[in-house]
Amino acid sequence: MHQFFIEDQQIGKEYVTITGSDVNHIKNVLRMRIGEKIRVSSSSGRDFFCEIAELGDAFVQADILNEEVPKTEPSAGIYLFQTLPKGDRMEYVIQKAVELGVYEIIPVEMKYCVVKLDEKRAEKKLKRWQAISESAAKQSKRSRIPQIHPVMSYADALAYASSCDVRLVPYENERGMQATAEAAEKLKSAGSVSLFIGPEGGFAAEEIAAARENMDVISLGRRILRTDTAAICAMSFVMLTLESL
Repeated sequence: MHQFFIEDQQIGKEYVTITGSDVNHIKNVLRMRIGEKIRVSSSSGRDFFCEIAELGDAFVQADILNEEVPKTEPSAGIYLFQTLPKGDRMEYVIQKAVELGVYEIIPVEMKYCVVKLDEKRAEKKLKRWQAISESAAKQSKRSRIPQIHPVMSYADALAYASSCDVRLVPYENERGMQATAEAAEKLKSAGSVSLFIGPEGGFAAEEIAAARENMDVISLGRRILRTDTAAICAMSFVMLTLESL
């Protein structure tokens, strides 16, 4: 069943209204017809099963058949702070993190980042990244589209993460797996989780020192992982822990 996202103001008492680029996708790409069933999710995370009732020039109206309690969202909001990787690896991280249940993704500049974006490139990248998030959310039947933030400095990222219940930083064999097991226990009662993933060049000494002040430094195993691999590994660890509770 195809899924589409709308804003809360597009929800009526008995129907929803789809506008924007999805109208062309429904009519001319998917070639859907009146009477076909679709899944619609709102910006606040509400899920509806609907039946297409009208195909207008600039809108699609679908009757609400029933509303379901969201089942695809994790019990805790996961905030992924991802340092900028080389090439198209950021796109890969966004796609897979959204599939794994991330709540927000915050690109971060660190001392040993290879990639540096000027304002114009950053704006273009952000638009592309948000589109990837939406596509991945549709594919994985998410109830909301995770927000991709503009690139933050490391100091701003630390401040933004400070309100999360559990704050994790994977870092090269930190205390073996004992710290990771301890973090898993903390996740059981967490409402929000932040994950900081370092760059290809690794954390600078002062960056990891700042992280240790109010974060749990954990290990993802005995091997050194690429930044994109570490992001997916850490997301998988958090998601499996949350969903096994």
